[in-house]
Amino acid sequence: MKYIDLHVHSTFSDGTFTPTELAACAAGKGLAAFALTDHDTMEGIPEAMAAAKSYGVAFIPGIEFSAVYHGKDIHILGLGLNPEQEAFSQLLRGFQKSREVRNEEMADRLRRMEGFDITLPKLQEAYKSSVLTRAHFGRWLFEQHYVSSISEAFARYIGEDCPCFVPKKLSAPEQAIRGILDAGGIPVLAHPLLYHMTNQELRMLVRELKEAGLRGIEVIHSSNTGNDEQDLRLLAQEMDLGISGGSDFHGKNKPLLQLGSGKGNLRIPYTIWEDLKEKARALS
Repeated sequence: MKYIDLHVHSTFSDGTFTPTELAACAAGKGLAAFALTDHDTMEGIPEAMAAAKSYGVAFIPGIEFSAVYHGKDIHILGLGLNPEQEAFSQLLRGFQKSREVRNEEMADRLRRMEGFDITLPKLQEAYKSSVLTRAHFGRWLFEQHYVSSISEAFARYIGEDCPCFVPKKLSAPEQAIRGILDAGGIPVLAHPLLYHMTNQELRMLVRELKEAGLRGIEVIHSSNTGNDEQDLRLLAQEMDLGISGGSDFHGKNKPLLQLGSGKGNLRIPYTIWEDLKEKARALS
């Protein structure tokens, strides 16, 4: 059976593998295909596409949009995108601007409240060509010896409910979904259990997003435990949505997760992608 990975990050966002290294890794693991889904950017797509072709691995252009729903961070994956249009470029710039404003405020809080010598220019110099995320903040704080680990940075300063955390503003998941559809892609709700919603809240979220054009749910994910995958499959069936799956690979930034296999037992058959495309066509 052929296996794939539909949720992967590179150095163009908060991963530590270049797109070329990802393609080589995917080939080495015998994957039939992978999707590059960097946060709010598609800058790594051309390199990943060329490298995947050279290694004989099928490639799926993607993105992971970060948005806000009732004050919570919500992520929408876009898979199979063809972003060659101005409307999508404008949407992307809007999401990136929201991220830049948030990063500036987070750096300001770290300076004012904690006395850390941190600025966006310093982060951009340290992590060239990357869309800056909280992972970069955590990594920088660790490398500058302000904390003993990246996880400590999140636990004390930049995690949700921490003093220097800044929620995203202005971007809504409906915007991301519409932009993905307009670019010929398939919008998928990423890792829904990481939002720590009640069953009722999650169903309300999925129902509202389906009305906006959501086509699938990320049912298979490295964070799943126990009956999580089974429960999410039932939710997708109940809502008449397709299913997706991915490791959420970030390289050394999430060292316990491996490309294609997550914590070691993740398996995403190629038929998941074929079935998701068929469901998206049916829903459209």
